[in-house]
Amino acid sequence: MGVAMNAESLTPLNLGRLGFGAAGIGNLYRSIPDGEALATVLAAWDAGIRYFDTAPHYGLGLSEQRLGAVLRDKPRDEFVISTKVGRLLEPNNAGGQDPEGFDVPASTRRVWDFSDAGIRRSIEDSLERLGLDHVDIAYLHDPDVHDLQAGISQALPVLEKLRSEGLIKAIGVGINSAEAALECVEAADLDLVMLAGRYTLLEQPSVPLLERCVERRTGVVSVGAFNSGLLARAEVPDDAHYNYDRAPKALVERARHLATVCRDFGVELPTAALQFPLRHPAVVNVTAGASAPEQVATNAARMEETVPDELWEALEASGRD
Repeated sequence: MGVAMNAESLTPLNLGRLGFGAAGIGNLYRSIPDGEALATVLAAWDAGIRYFDTAPHYGLGLSEQRLGAVLRDKPRDEFVISTKVGRLLEPNNAGGQDPEGFDVPASTRRVWDFSDAGIRRSIEDSLERLGLDHVDIAYLHDPDVHDLQAGISQALPVLEKLRSEGLIKAIGVGINSAEAALECVEAADLDLVMLAGRYTLLEQPSVPLLERCVERRTGVVSVGAFNSGLLARAEVPDDAHYNYDRAPKALVERARHLATVCRDFGVELPTAALQFPLRHPAVVNVTAGASAPEQVATNAARMEETVPDELWEALEASGRD
């Protein structure tokens, strides 16, 4: 269920152990006031977090705007920021609210575009929303959702070109499928893979993705460490979510078993869940989302807690049962 952590980083960028995922401040599932969103980003900064991840997809650009409103006043050489390409935002006259989970007006719509011109425009648009002169990392967003082969043959070579031109420092894919991520790692010279929910305390990929990342010196940024909420609380409720839907009973029971093992060692389940991915030498950072300052503070505190080696051994043994 994990191996001893290797301190050697696979990326030249200093991401730190914990990153801030900015989907929540894009009004994911619910609207939050500007003041609360900005306070959440400031709480991340005050907690020592210096890696921030966003995307045009998050709130139809709202996440980028809010993140930039805070970070543009910070010393640019003190933080790392990533955004994503693959979806352009085009004007939308249909009105209504965004149909893709963000509580924002649908004044624009997402249009898939993996072309050279589209990716370059995506980065330019993101920089305008952020109010910054450059981003450090550009991820191809959800190629497995749209067209994986087009992502590999069209979009990733564009990102490689942008890196060689010095427009961005690092490139990668932001993806939900370990199998698709492995195809991308084999096909391109990627610096990073942002892997969502597929290397967690609850589940690990059946394909040798992380091993190949170590061999190819591609760092893994682990997101979704709580598996959409299933591992987010010390006591797992009946209505816990997994993969953005109601968790099946068997997974709820599995999570409760993990929580019990953690409790035996004086550790809460979310603390173990947050720290677990870093035990693999491929994983260079765990990025966690937050939509309120207290969530950031809690995540930062959990990442600093001491977890005894005996707990990891017990969890590994429980996975073999």
